[in-house]
Amino acid sequence: MKLSMRRISLRLRLMLVFALVALAAAVSASAIAYWLNRDAVLTRTQNAALDDFRKTLQDSTGSLPLPPTCPDLQEAADRMAATSQKYEVLLIGKVKGGGDCAAPSDRELFTLSVVPKTLVTAVNRERKVDESNPYPYHLYWQRITLDGKPYLVAGAKVIGGGPTGYLLKSLENERADLNSLGWSLGIATGLALIGSALLAQAAASTVLRPVQRLGDAARRLGEGKLDTRLQVSGTDELADLSRTFNRTAESLQKRVEDLSSREAASRRFVADMSHELRTPLTAITAVTEVLEDEADSLDPMIAPVVQLVVSETRRLNDLVENLMEVTRFDAGTARLVLDDVDIADQITACIDARAWLDAVELDAERGIMAQLDPRRLDVILANLIGNALKHGGSPVRVSVRQTDDSLVIAVRDHGPGIPEDVLPHVFDRFYKASASRPRSEGSGLGLSIALENAHIHGGEITAANSPEGGAVFTLTLPRDVAGLEESDGTPSSGSGAAGEGGTS
Repeated sequence: MKLSMRRISLRLRLMLVFALVALAAAVSASAIAYWLNRDAVLTRTQNAALDDFRKTLQDSTGSLPLPPTCPDLQEAADRMAATSQKYEVLLIGKVKGGGDCAAPSDRELFTLSVVPKTLVTAVNRERKVDESNPYPYHLYWQRITLDGKPYLVAGAKVIGGGPTGYLLKSLENERADLNSLGWSLGIATGLALIGSALLAQAAASTVLRPVQRLGDAARRLGEGKLDTRLQVSGTDELADLSRTFNRTAESLQKRVEDLSSREAASRRFVADMSHELRTPLTAITAVTEVLEDEADSLDPMIAPVVQLVVSETRRLNDLVENLMEVTRFDAGTARLVLDDVDIADQITACIDARAWLDAVELDAERGIMAQLDPRRLDVILANLIGNALKHGGSPVRVSVRQTDDSLVIAVRDHGPGIPEDVLPHVFDRFYKASASRPRSEGSGLGLSIALENAHIHGGEITAANSPEGGAVFTLTLPRDVAGLEESDGTPSSGSGAAGEGGTS
Protein backbone atom coordinates (compact mmCIF):
# COMPACT_ATOMS: atom_id res chain seq x y z
CA MET A 1 0.00 0.00 0.00
CA LYS A 2 1.17 3.48 -0.78
CA LEU A 3 1.77 5.68 2.24
CA SER A 4 1.96 9.46 2.44
CA MET A 5 1.58 12.11 5.12
CA ARG A 6 -1.90 12.94 3.88
CA ARG A 7 -3.09 9.40 3.27
CA ILE A 8 -2.46 6.62 5.80
CA SER A 9 -3.82 3.18 5.09
CA LEU A 10 -6.54 1.73 7.30
CA ARG A 11 -4.25 -1.19 8.18
CA LEU A 12 -1.57 1.15 9.50
CA ARG A 13 -4.13 3.22 11.40
CA LEU A 14 -5.46 0.09 13.11
CA MET A 15 -1.93 -1.00 14.02
CA LEU A 16 -1.10 2.46 15.36
CA VAL A 17 -4.26 2.52 17.47
CA PHE A 18 -3.55 -0.96 18.83
CA ALA A 19 0.07 -0.02 19.54
CA LEU A 20 -0.83 3.25 21.26
CA VAL A 21 -3.49 1.61 23.42
CA ALA A 22 -1.15 -1.24 24.32
CA LEU A 23 1.71 1.18 25.00
CA ALA A 24 -0.48 3.36 27.22
CA ALA A 25 -1.78 0.33 29.11
CA ALA A 26 1.68 -1.21 29.49
CA VAL A 27 3.30 2.05 30.58
CA SER A 28 0.49 2.76 33.05
CA ALA A 29 0.64 -0.76 34.48
CA SER A 30 4.45 -0.67 34.68
CA ALA A 31 4.45 2.75 36.35
CA ILE A 32 1.86 1.67 38.90
CA ALA A 33 3.72 -1.58 39.59
CA TYR A 34 7.04 0.27 39.93
CA TRP A 35 5.70 2.85 42.38
CA LEU A 36 3.88 0.24 44.45
CA ASN A 37 6.99 -1.95 44.65
CA ARG A 38 9.21 1.05 45.29
CA ASP A 39 7.02 2.19 48.15
CA ALA A 40 6.84 -1.33 49.56
CA VAL A 41 10.61 -1.91 49.35
CA LEU A 42 11.56 1.44 50.85
CA THR A 43 8.89 1.29 53.53
CA ARG A 44 9.91 -2.23 54.56
CA THR A 45 13.60 -1.31 54.74
CA GLN A 46 12.90 1.96 56.46
CA ASN A 47 10.59 0.49 59.10
CA ALA A 48 12.97 -2.34 59.88
CA ALA A 49 15.90 0.05 60.34
CA LEU A 50 13.91 2.56 62.42
CA ASP A 51 12.44 -0.11 64.68
CA ASP A 52 15.87 -1.62 65.25
CA PHE A 53 17.39 1.83 65.84
CA ARG A 54 14.71 2.76 68.36
CA LYS A 55 15.23 -0.49 70.29
CA THR A 56 19.02 -0.45 70.28
CA LEU A 57 19.09 3.25 71.23
CA GLN A 58 17.00 2.49 74.31
CA ASP A 59 19.00 -0.62 75.22
CA SER A 60 22.45 0.85 74.61
CA THR A 61 21.92 4.20 76.30
CA GLY A 62 19.88 2.83 79.21
CA SER A 63 23.02 1.31 80.83
CA LEU A 64 25.19 4.43 80.40
CA PRO A 65 26.22 6.34 83.54
CA LEU A 66 24.88 9.84 83.99
CA PRO A 67 26.60 11.78 82.82
CA PRO A 68 28.55 9.40 80.50
CA THR A 69 32.07 9.84 79.31
CA CYS A 70 32.98 10.31 75.64
CA PRO A 71 34.43 6.74 75.47
CA ASP A 72 31.14 5.47 76.88
CA LEU A 73 29.25 7.18 74.04
CA GLN A 74 31.70 5.84 71.46
CA GLU A 75 31.35 2.30 72.80
CA ALA A 76 27.55 2.59 72.68
CA ALA A 77 27.65 3.92 69.10
CA ASP A 78 29.88 1.06 67.92
CA ARG A 79 27.63 -1.44 69.66
CA MET A 80 24.53 -0.03 68.02
CA ALA A 81 26.12 -0.05 64.53
CA ALA A 82 26.97 -3.73 64.89
CA THR A 83 23.37 -4.87 64.39
CA SER A 84 22.12 -6.82 61.40
CA GLN A 85 20.51 -3.71 59.85
CA LYS A 86 23.96 -2.39 58.90
CA TYR A 87 23.58 1.30 59.57
CA GLU A 88 25.96 3.88 61.03
CA VAL A 89 25.25 5.64 64.33
CA LEU A 90 26.13 9.07 65.71
CA LEU A 91 25.60 9.76 69.45
CA ILE A 92 25.78 13.31 70.75
CA GLY A 93 25.47 14.22 74.43
CA LYS A 94 26.90 16.09 77.41
CA VAL A 95 29.70 14.18 79.08
CA LYS A 96 31.36 14.14 82.49
CA GLY A 97 33.58 17.17 83.04
CA GLY A 98 31.30 19.41 80.95
CA GLY A 99 31.05 19.94 77.26
CA ASP A 100 29.50 17.96 74.38
CA CYS A 101 30.82 14.84 72.71
CA ALA A 102 29.98 13.47 69.24
CA ALA A 103 30.64 9.74 68.93
CA PRO A 104 30.19 8.40 65.34
CA SER A 105 30.52 4.76 64.40
CA ASP A 106 32.22 5.88 61.11
CA ARG A 107 34.10 9.18 61.46
CA GLU A 108 34.73 9.52 57.71
CA LEU A 109 31.13 8.91 56.57
CA PHE A 110 28.82 10.05 59.36
CA THR A 111 29.20 13.43 61.04
CA LEU A 112 26.63 15.92 62.26
CA SER A 113 27.10 17.97 59.09
CA VAL A 114 25.53 15.12 57.11
CA VAL A 115 22.27 15.41 59.05
CA PRO A 116 19.88 18.01 57.51
CA LYS A 117 19.37 21.01 59.75
CA THR A 118 15.61 20.62 59.56
CA LEU A 119 15.94 17.11 60.94
CA VAL A 120 18.25 18.27 63.77
CA THR A 121 15.76 20.97 64.69
CA ALA A 122 12.86 18.51 64.70
CA VAL A 123 14.75 15.95 66.81
CA ASN A 124 15.77 18.51 69.47
CA ARG A 125 12.38 20.23 69.65
CA GLU A 126 10.60 19.42 72.91
CA ARG A 127 6.87 18.91 72.53
CA LYS A 128 4.25 19.47 75.19
CA VAL A 129 3.19 16.29 76.96
CA ASP A 130 -0.57 15.74 77.15
CA GLU A 131 -3.12 13.03 76.58
CA SER A 132 -2.52 12.99 72.83
CA ASN A 133 1.27 13.26 73.13
CA PRO A 134 2.77 11.17 75.93
CA TYR A 135 6.43 11.81 74.94
CA PRO A 136 8.27 15.14 74.68
CA TYR A 137 10.65 13.84 72.00
CA HIS A 138 9.98 11.74 68.87
CA LEU A 139 11.85 9.79 66.21
CA TYR A 140 12.14 11.63 62.87
CA TRP A 141 13.54 10.40 59.56
CA GLN A 142 14.39 11.71 56.08
CA ARG A 143 15.81 10.33 52.80
CA ILE A 144 18.87 12.14 51.49
CA THR A 145 21.51 11.73 48.80
CA LEU A 146 25.25 11.74 49.55
CA ASP A 147 27.72 11.67 46.66
CA GLY A 148 24.96 10.43 44.38
CA LYS A 149 23.94 7.59 46.66
CA PRO A 150 20.62 7.33 48.55
CA TYR A 151 20.56 7.16 52.36
CA LEU A 152 18.03 7.08 55.14
CA VAL A 153 18.86 9.41 58.03
CA ALA A 154 16.91 9.41 61.30
CA GLY A 155 17.29 10.85 64.78
CA ALA A 156 15.80 10.68 68.26
CA LYS A 157 16.59 12.19 71.70
CA VAL A 158 16.67 9.87 74.71
CA ILE A 159 14.21 11.00 77.30
CA GLY A 160 15.53 11.79 80.77
CA GLY A 161 18.68 13.67 79.82
CA GLY A 162 20.20 10.95 77.68
CA PRO A 163 22.15 11.54 74.46
CA THR A 164 20.74 12.26 71.00
CA GLY A 165 21.20 9.47 68.49
CA TYR A 166 21.27 9.64 64.68
CA LEU A 167 21.10 6.81 62.14
CA LEU A 168 22.51 6.73 58.61
CA LYS A 169 21.53 3.71 56.50
CA SER A 170 22.51 3.19 52.87
CA LEU A 171 19.65 2.47 50.42
CA GLU A 172 21.99 1.50 47.58
CA ASN A 173 20.86 -2.13 47.54
CA GLU A 174 17.22 -1.06 47.42
CA ARG A 175 17.97 1.33 44.57
CA ALA A 176 19.72 -1.46 42.67
CA ASP A 177 16.72 -3.72 43.19
CA LEU A 178 14.35 -0.98 42.03
CA ASN A 179 16.51 -0.27 38.96
CA SER A 180 16.44 -3.97 38.11
CA LEU A 181 12.67 -3.92 38.54
CA GLY A 182 12.43 -0.84 36.30
CA TRP A 183 14.45 -2.56 33.56
CA SER A 184 12.29 -5.64 33.86
CA LEU A 185 9.13 -3.59 33.57
CA GLY A 186 10.61 -1.69 30.61
CA ILE A 187 11.44 -4.94 28.84
CA ALA A 188 7.95 -6.22 29.63
CA THR A 189 6.49 -3.02 28.17
CA GLY A 190 8.55 -3.45 24.99
CA LEU A 191 7.47 -7.07 24.67
CA ALA A 192 3.86 -6.02 25.24
CA LEU A 193 4.24 -3.40 22.50
CA ILE A 194 5.66 -5.97 20.08
CA GLY A 195 2.93 -8.42 21.00
CA SER A 196 0.28 -5.76 20.50
CA ALA A 197 1.74 -4.93 17.08
CA LEU A 198 1.53 -8.60 16.09
CA LEU A 199 -1.99 -8.84 17.44
CA ALA A 200 -2.89 -5.63 15.63
CA GLN A 201 -1.48 -7.05 12.40
CA ALA A 202 -3.51 -10.21 12.85
CA ALA A 203 -6.64 -8.27 13.79
CA ALA A 204 -6.18 -5.83 10.90
CA SER A 205 -5.74 -8.70 8.48
CA THR A 206 -8.85 -10.41 9.86
CA VAL A 207 -10.91 -7.24 9.59
CA LEU A 208 -9.47 -5.81 6.40
CA ARG A 209 -9.31 -8.98 4.31
CA PRO A 210 -13.11 -8.97 3.77
CA VAL A 211 -13.01 -5.21 3.21
CA GLN A 212 -10.25 -5.64 0.62
CA ARG A 213 -12.24 -8.38 -1.12
CA LEU A 214 -15.27 -6.10 -1.09
CA GLY A 215 -13.21 -3.26 -2.59
CA ASP A 216 -11.84 -5.53 -5.32
CA ALA A 217 -15.34 -6.74 -6.12
CA ALA A 218 -16.63 -3.16 -6.28
CA ARG A 219 -13.82 -2.23 -8.70
CA ARG A 220 -14.63 -5.21 -10.91
CA LEU A 221 -18.28 -4.24 -10.81
CA GLY A 222 -17.34 -0.69 -11.78
CA GLU A 223 -15.36 -2.07 -14.72
CA GLY A 224 -18.53 -3.67 -16.05
CA LYS A 225 -18.09 -7.22 -14.72
CA LEU A 226 -21.65 -7.42 -13.46
CA ASP A 227 -21.42 -11.12 -12.58
CA THR A 228 -19.03 -10.33 -9.72
CA ARG A 229 -20.13 -11.88 -6.43
CA LEU A 230 -18.61 -12.38 -2.99
CA GLN A 231 -18.39 -15.63 -1.04
CA VAL A 232 -20.19 -15.03 2.25
CA SER A 233 -19.65 -16.88 5.50
CA GLY A 234 -20.55 -15.92 9.04
CA THR A 235 -23.18 -13.67 10.54
CA ASP A 236 -21.21 -10.58 11.51
CA GLU A 237 -21.55 -7.06 10.11
CA LEU A 238 -19.03 -7.66 7.30
CA ALA A 239 -20.94 -10.76 6.23
CA ASP A 240 -24.15 -8.71 6.12
CA LEU A 241 -22.35 -6.09 4.05
CA SER A 242 -21.16 -8.76 1.61
CA ARG A 243 -24.70 -10.12 1.27
CA THR A 244 -25.97 -6.61 0.61
CA PHE A 245 -23.29 -6.17 -2.05
CA ASN A 246 -24.30 -9.44 -3.73
CA ARG A 247 -27.97 -8.45 -3.74
CA THR A 248 -27.10 -5.02 -5.13
CA ALA A 249 -24.86 -6.51 -7.84
CA GLU A 250 -27.55 -9.00 -8.81
CA SER A 251 -30.19 -6.28 -9.02
CA LEU A 252 -27.83 -4.06 -11.00
CA GLN A 253 -27.00 -6.89 -13.41
CA LYS A 254 -30.67 -7.58 -14.05
CA ARG A 255 -31.36 -3.89 -14.55
CA VAL A 256 -28.44 -3.43 -16.93
CA GLU A 257 -29.34 -6.55 -18.89
CA ASP A 258 -32.90 -5.29 -19.20
CA LEU A 259 -31.77 -1.85 -20.31
CA SER A 260 -29.23 -3.37 -22.72
CA SER A 261 -31.86 -5.58 -24.30
CA ARG A 262 -34.20 -2.63 -24.66
CA GLU A 263 -31.44 -0.47 -26.12
CA ALA A 264 -30.46 -3.23 -28.56
CA ALA A 265 -34.10 -3.65 -29.60
CA SER A 266 -34.38 0.10 -30.06
CA ARG A 267 -31.24 0.21 -32.18
CA ARG A 268 -32.46 -2.70 -34.28
CA PHE A 269 -35.79 -0.97 -34.77
CA VAL A 270 -34.16 2.28 -35.91
CA ALA A 271 -31.75 0.44 -38.18
CA ASP A 272 -34.47 -1.73 -39.66
CA MET A 273 -36.79 1.22 -40.07
CA SER A 274 -34.10 3.31 -41.74
CA HIS A 275 -33.17 0.44 -44.02
CA GLU A 276 -36.79 -0.23 -44.95
CA LEU A 277 -37.39 3.43 -45.66
CA ARG A 278 -34.53 3.64 -48.15
CA THR A 279 -36.29 1.54 -50.80
CA PRO A 280 -39.49 3.60 -51.03
CA LEU A 281 -37.47 6.78 -50.58
CA THR A 282 -35.37 5.87 -53.59
CA ALA A 283 -38.50 5.61 -55.70
CA ILE A 284 -40.00 8.80 -54.23
CA THR A 285 -36.73 10.64 -54.82
CA ALA A 286 -36.69 9.56 -58.45
CA VAL A 287 -40.26 10.82 -58.90
CA THR A 288 -39.52 14.14 -57.18
CA GLU A 289 -36.48 14.67 -59.39
CA VAL A 290 -38.67 14.19 -62.49
CA LEU A 291 -41.25 16.60 -61.04
CA GLU A 292 -38.49 19.12 -60.25
CA ASP A 293 -37.21 18.91 -63.82
CA GLU A 294 -40.74 19.56 -65.12
CA ALA A 295 -41.50 22.33 -62.61
CA ASP A 296 -41.33 25.07 -65.26
CA SER A 297 -44.05 23.40 -67.37
CA LEU A 298 -46.42 22.77 -64.48
CA ASP A 299 -49.43 24.83 -63.52
CA PRO A 300 -48.32 27.79 -61.36
CA MET A 301 -50.76 26.65 -58.69
CA ILE A 302 -49.13 23.20 -58.54
CA ALA A 303 -45.46 24.31 -58.68
CA PRO A 304 -45.21 25.34 -54.98
CA VAL A 305 -46.64 22.01 -53.92
CA VAL A 306 -44.14 20.16 -56.08
CA GLN A 307 -41.29 22.22 -54.62
CA LEU A 308 -42.51 21.41 -51.10
CA VAL A 309 -42.60 17.69 -51.91
CA VAL A 310 -39.07 17.86 -53.34
CA SER A 311 -37.63 19.68 -50.30
CA GLU A 312 -39.40 17.44 -47.80
CA THR A 313 -38.26 14.33 -49.65
CA ARG A 314 -34.66 15.53 -49.47
CA ARG A 315 -35.10 16.29 -45.81
CA LEU A 316 -36.50 12.81 -45.21
CA ASN A 317 -33.54 11.33 -47.12
CA ASP A 318 -31.12 13.23 -44.93
CA LEU A 319 -32.95 12.13 -41.78
CA VAL A 320 -32.80 8.47 -42.80
CA GLU A 321 -29.10 8.69 -43.64
CA ASN A 322 -28.39 10.42 -40.32
CA LEU A 323 -30.38 7.81 -38.41
CA MET A 324 -28.38 5.04 -40.04
CA GLU A 325 -25.15 6.86 -39.18
CA VAL A 326 -26.25 7.24 -35.54
CA THR A 327 -27.17 3.55 -35.47
CA ARG A 328 -23.65 2.62 -36.62
CA PHE A 329 -22.12 4.69 -33.83
CA ASP A 330 -24.44 3.19 -31.21
CA ALA A 331 -23.74 -0.33 -32.42
CA GLY A 332 -19.97 0.28 -32.47
CA THR A 333 -19.64 -0.66 -36.13
CA ALA A 334 -18.31 2.70 -37.32
CA ARG A 335 -14.59 2.74 -38.11
CA LEU A 336 -12.03 5.02 -39.68
CA VAL A 337 -10.63 4.91 -43.20
CA LEU A 338 -7.46 6.92 -42.72
CA ASP A 339 -5.56 8.95 -45.28
CA ASP A 340 -3.05 11.79 -45.30
CA VAL A 341 -5.12 14.97 -45.55
CA ASP A 342 -4.12 18.55 -46.33
CA ILE A 343 -6.40 20.38 -43.92
CA ALA A 344 -6.67 23.61 -45.92
CA ASP A 345 -7.54 21.69 -49.10
CA GLN A 346 -10.10 19.61 -47.22
CA ILE A 347 -11.85 22.67 -45.79
CA THR A 348 -11.81 24.41 -49.18
CA ALA A 349 -13.32 21.35 -50.85
CA CYS A 350 -16.05 21.16 -48.18
CA ILE A 351 -16.95 24.84 -48.64
CA ASP A 352 -16.81 24.70 -52.42
CA ALA A 353 -18.99 21.59 -52.66
CA ARG A 354 -21.76 23.37 -50.79
CA ALA A 355 -21.38 26.77 -52.50
CA TRP A 356 -20.34 28.55 -49.32
CA LEU A 357 -17.25 30.30 -50.71
CA ASP A 358 -18.78 33.79 -50.51
CA ALA A 359 -19.98 33.34 -46.92
CA VAL A 360 -16.93 31.66 -45.32
CA GLU A 361 -13.48 33.11 -44.55
CA LEU A 362 -10.66 30.58 -44.30
CA ASP A 363 -7.54 31.24 -42.22
CA ALA A 364 -5.37 28.17 -42.77
CA GLU A 365 -1.86 27.65 -44.08
CA ARG A 366 -1.34 25.24 -46.91
CA GLY A 367 0.65 22.11 -46.21
CA ILE A 368 -0.75 21.32 -42.74
CA MET A 369 -1.03 17.55 -43.00
CA ALA A 370 -2.81 15.11 -40.71
CA GLN A 371 -3.73 11.45 -40.91
CA LEU A 372 -7.55 11.45 -40.69
CA ASP A 373 -10.64 9.99 -42.28
CA PRO A 374 -11.44 12.53 -45.06
CA ARG A 375 -15.14 11.62 -45.31
CA ARG A 376 -15.74 11.92 -41.57
CA LEU A 377 -13.77 15.17 -41.40
CA ASP A 378 -15.98 16.51 -44.21
CA VAL A 379 -19.09 15.53 -42.18
CA ILE A 380 -17.75 17.40 -39.13
CA LEU A 381 -16.85 20.53 -41.12
CA ALA A 382 -20.13 20.54 -43.06
CA ASN A 383 -22.16 20.36 -39.85
CA LEU A 384 -20.16 23.01 -37.99
CA ILE A 385 -19.97 25.49 -40.87
CA GLY A 386 -23.55 24.82 -41.99
CA ASN A 387 -24.81 25.30 -38.42
CA ALA A 388 -22.90 28.60 -38.14
CA LEU A 389 -24.32 29.89 -41.47
CA LYS A 390 -27.85 28.81 -40.64
CA HIS A 391 -28.14 30.07 -37.07
CA GLY A 392 -25.28 32.55 -36.72
CA GLY A 393 -24.29 35.46 -38.88
CA SER A 394 -22.01 35.94 -41.83
CA PRO A 395 -19.20 35.95 -42.34
CA VAL A 396 -18.29 32.61 -40.82
CA ARG A 397 -14.56 32.38 -40.08
CA VAL A 398 -12.73 29.05 -40.08
CA SER A 399 -9.22 29.14 -38.57
CA VAL A 400 -6.69 26.34 -38.30
CA ARG A 401 -3.74 26.06 -35.96
CA GLN A 402 -1.52 23.16 -35.02
CA THR A 403 0.53 21.98 -32.07
CA ASP A 404 3.12 19.25 -31.84
CA ASP A 405 0.56 16.44 -31.72
CA SER A 406 -2.87 17.97 -32.33
CA LEU A 407 -4.87 20.00 -34.81
CA VAL A 408 -7.32 22.74 -33.76
CA ILE A 409 -10.04 24.01 -36.12
CA ALA A 410 -12.23 26.86 -34.86
CA VAL A 411 -15.51 27.82 -36.59
CA ARG A 412 -16.81 31.23 -35.50
CA ASP A 413 -19.90 33.11 -36.64
CA HIS A 414 -21.03 36.67 -36.05
CA GLY A 415 -24.50 35.93 -34.73
CA PRO A 416 -26.08 36.64 -31.34
CA GLY A 417 -24.29 33.68 -29.71
CA ILE A 418 -25.68 30.67 -27.88
CA PRO A 419 -27.88 31.19 -24.79
CA GLU A 420 -26.23 29.94 -21.63
CA ASP A 421 -29.05 27.48 -20.93
CA VAL A 422 -28.63 26.01 -24.44
CA LEU A 423 -24.82 25.53 -24.38
CA PRO A 424 -24.87 22.24 -22.40
CA HIS A 425 -27.35 20.72 -24.88
CA VAL A 426 -26.11 21.78 -28.33
CA PHE A 427 -24.70 18.29 -29.01
CA ASP A 428 -27.77 16.42 -27.75
CA ARG A 429 -29.68 14.42 -30.33
CA PHE A 430 -32.87 16.03 -31.64
CA TYR A 431 -32.36 19.02 -29.38
CA LYS A 432 -34.07 22.19 -30.64
CA ALA A 433 -33.15 25.38 -28.84
CA SER A 434 -36.38 27.11 -29.76
CA ALA A 435 -39.75 25.50 -29.15
CA SER A 436 -41.29 27.98 -31.60
CA ARG A 437 -39.64 26.27 -34.58
CA PRO A 438 -40.04 22.51 -34.03
CA ARG A 439 -39.97 22.05 -37.76
CA SER A 440 -36.69 23.09 -39.35
CA GLU A 441 -34.66 22.04 -42.32
CA GLY A 442 -32.33 19.98 -40.14
CA SER A 443 -32.89 16.72 -38.32
CA GLY A 444 -31.47 17.74 -34.97
CA LEU A 445 -28.72 15.13 -35.39
CA GLY A 446 -26.00 17.06 -37.22
CA LEU A 447 -23.94 18.28 -34.28
CA SER A 448 -24.28 14.98 -32.41
CA ILE A 449 -23.01 13.12 -35.50
CA ALA A 450 -20.16 15.62 -35.80
CA LEU A 451 -19.23 14.98 -32.16
CA GLU A 452 -19.31 11.19 -32.65
CA ASN A 453 -17.03 11.54 -35.67
CA ALA A 454 -14.63 13.64 -33.58
CA HIS A 455 -14.69 11.04 -30.81
CA ILE A 456 -13.92 8.18 -33.18
CA HIS A 457 -10.80 10.14 -34.19
CA GLY A 458 -9.87 10.51 -30.53
CA GLY A 459 -10.79 14.20 -30.66
CA GLU A 460 -13.34 16.56 -29.14
CA ILE A 461 -15.67 19.43 -30.09
CA THR A 462 -16.54 22.25 -27.69
CA ALA A 463 -19.03 25.07 -28.02
CA ALA A 464 -18.68 28.52 -26.48
CA ASN A 465 -19.47 32.18 -27.03
CA SER A 466 -16.75 34.49 -28.28
CA PRO A 467 -16.02 37.62 -26.20
CA GLU A 468 -16.24 39.64 -29.45
CA GLY A 469 -19.68 38.20 -30.19
CA GLY A 470 -20.96 35.13 -31.94
CA ALA A 471 -20.54 31.42 -31.24
CA VAL A 472 -17.32 29.44 -31.57
CA PHE A 473 -17.17 25.68 -32.15
CA THR A 474 -13.66 24.29 -31.61
CA LEU A 475 -12.65 20.94 -33.10
CA THR A 476 -9.52 19.33 -31.64
CA LEU A 477 -8.11 16.26 -33.41
CA PRO A 478 -4.87 14.28 -33.07
CA ARG A 479 -2.63 14.72 -36.10
CA ASP A 480 -2.00 10.99 -36.30
CA VAL A 481 -4.71 8.60 -35.21
CA ALA A 482 -3.08 5.49 -36.70
CA GLY A 483 -2.16 4.37 -33.20
CA LEU A 484 -5.74 4.50 -32.00
CA GLU A 485 -7.54 1.21 -31.56
CA GLU A 486 -10.14 0.92 -34.30
CA SER A 487 -13.66 -0.19 -33.52
CA ASP A 488 -14.72 -3.62 -34.76
CA GLY A 489 -17.13 -3.68 -37.70
CA THR A 490 -17.41 -2.52 -41.25
CA PRO A 491 -16.77 1.03 -42.43
CA SER A 492 -19.72 3.33 -42.44
CA SER A 493 -21.12 4.23 -45.85
CA GLY A 494 -23.60 6.96 -44.97
CA SER A 495 -23.38 10.22 -46.79
CA GLY A 496 -23.19 12.19 -43.58
CA ALA A 497 -24.99 15.21 -44.94
CA ALA A 498 -24.96 18.29 -42.78
CA GLY A 499 -27.93 18.63 -40.50
CA GLU A 500 -29.18 20.83 -37.69
CA GLY A 501 -27.89 19.91 -34.24
CA GLY A 502 -28.30 23.11 -32.31
CA THR A 503 -28.75 26.78 -32.63
CA SER A 504 -26.11 29.49 -32.55
